[in-house]
Amino acid sequence: MTRLSSSLHDEWVNAAAQLICTLHLTDYQLAKLKARDQLGLGADAALPDNLSVEAAVLDYLRLFGGDAHVQRLKRLRQTAVQAMRWLSPLDVRLVGAVASGAVTDAHRVQLHAITDDVEAVDFQFLDRGVPFDQGERRYRMTDGRQEAIPLLQFSADGVGLDLAVFTQNHRARPLSPITGRAAKRFRLADVEALLSGG
Repeated sequence: MTRLSSSLHDEWVNAAAQLICTLHLTDYQLAKLKARDQLGLGADAALPDNLSVEAAVLDYLRLFGGDAHVQRLKRLRQTAVQAMRWLSPLDVRLVGAVASGAVTDAHRVQLHAITDDVEAVDFQFLDRGVPFDQGERRYRMTDGRQEAIPLLQFSADGVGLDLAVFTQNHRARPLSPITGRAAKRFRLADVEALLSGG
């Protein structure tokens, strides 16, 4: 792998962040590869880390996102709070871009439910007549395994939500695609604090 000068590395990070924000991307790997091609860098150049790109996305949104970004983020977080309350007494946490603030128009609210009874989650939706799509998503876990986790996708007030359902048996936690460490999961009180600016 070719190491780049710090100025060229920063240019790459900022170009990737700009692509994420202007093209409404959620895939950081894709944005980094597009930016590499845009800058004419070789395929052997060492890719920037996702944490640097996320920091640049946040900077870009602070500078150019304006009121539209502030209102979108607020709406996504409000929807997360409503969904977390609605899914009570399940232990539901917010993860991902809505928690960090690095959202584009393509982002959905990402929730993790931790439960003893996966089927009870389905029944909660069915009993209340809330339409949802069922599938699964693969997560890399802190113990090195990849695991397929049940996923429910639904919407509320025009906002898309993804609910990954983890059982209490999942001793290993999913890794954040941004940090490569255990994903930070925000409880309801944490999200309410984010909404109030705390």
